[in-house]
Amino acid sequence: MKTQYDIEEIKERLTYYVLSSLHNDPDPSDQKLKQMISDAIAEQTSSTGMNLETKRELAMKIFNSLRRLDVIEPLMEDPTITEIMVNGPEQVFFERGGKLYRSDVRFKDSASLTTIISCFFANQNRALNEANPIADLRLPDGSRANAVLPPVAPDGPIITIRKFTGIRQDIVTLIRQGFISEEAARFLSECVVNRKTIFLCGGTGSGKTTFLNTLSSFIPPDERVVTIEDSAELNLQGIKNLVRMEARIAGPDGSGEVNIGMMIRTALRMRPDRIIVGEVRGAESADMLTAMNSGHQGSFCTGHGNSCIEMLERLTGMIMAGSGLPFEAIVTQVSMGVDLIIHITRNKSGRRFIDEISQVLPAKGSEYCLRKLFVNKGGENLECMVTKEELAAVAVYNG
Repeated sequence: MKTQYDIEEIKERLTYYVLSSLHNDPDPSDQKLKQMISDAIAEQTSSTGMNLETKRELAMKIFNSLRRLDVIEPLMEDPTITEIMVNGPEQVFFERGGKLYRSDVRFKDSASLTTIISCFFANQNRALNEANPIADLRLPDGSRANAVLPPVAPDGPIITIRKFTGIRQDIVTLIRQGFISEEAARFLSECVVNRKTIFLCGGTGSGKTTFLNTLSSFIPPDERVVTIEDSAELNLQGIKNLVRMEARIAGPDGSGEVNIGMMIRTALRMRPDRIIVGEVRGAESADMLTAMNSGHQGSFCTGHGNSCIEMLERLTGMIMAGSGLPFEAIVTQVSMGVDLIIHITRNKSGRRFIDEISQVLPAKGSEYCLRKLFVNKGGENLECMVTKEELAAVAVYNG
């Protein structure tokens, strides 16, 4: 009876055997590849006494190593897992329920992990090799992958996958989970309907995109909305006139790049009612500022920041890098373009929640002025800091 080690040894040998058979057809369909694997197993294991169940398991292992992500494929198929982190061949972590866990799965070695990741990206027409050791990828199901190869990653190849669960969080669910209070939810829904421009900020994985999707459900269905993203993650529903754009990296010859700044400028020619930018990270913020101050009220945008005021200051720095405007002029225009800024956090236990909603007031010279409307003081409840009358005045439609 064959041991597990024997099966792994056979799997490796047959994987290279199938790879060598792909010279005449380097890009077979999944069905054809499965048939090639089945034929190879039948031909190469006829004398081993391997039973049918083991052959099926072996076929799946080989297919996963050639077309998918080998030993972590079960993690990919687990709907309760939201993120997978591979830090070299022996360190595999995953996120479930907002908490990180270490998996007991391992890759054989750094070389085999490099081959698996490179093949996985190549199957999606994304180059990942020594010349291009860093790459991003959006999978057909909406999940996002980022990979880094040695020597940029000295401890072994790295791949991080943020899975798209397909679960659309509605506002009622977020209230029940303690992400937002009922009063704040009602206020923000009115702000969306009344075309307030909203900026969402927070750390990686805090829930910015999820909440942006939720807020978008309050957009009137007859409006024309243009979404702009580095990697398409937004899942807007109920909007009939929806235009989606996604960035494209440069080709091997350095041409063909389509970045967020280019798409924002293009969106301005599309007669949008609202522009939604998935995330701003750099000089494209200057184009976003133009969009916010050119009659496109009610737009949304996200960014990375540790607090509302810090996000505005970072945004100012990014805009300065992409424009020739002086600091004070940028502060004035950002204050004019952004109505509300929301900070979302994730605590040590993995719980995500809004900890601040602030109104952006007219700037005083080169200083931002914020008015805190809701604050989560102890990480438990989002408290309103103004009267109901003042809150209603902030949400009122301003034409």
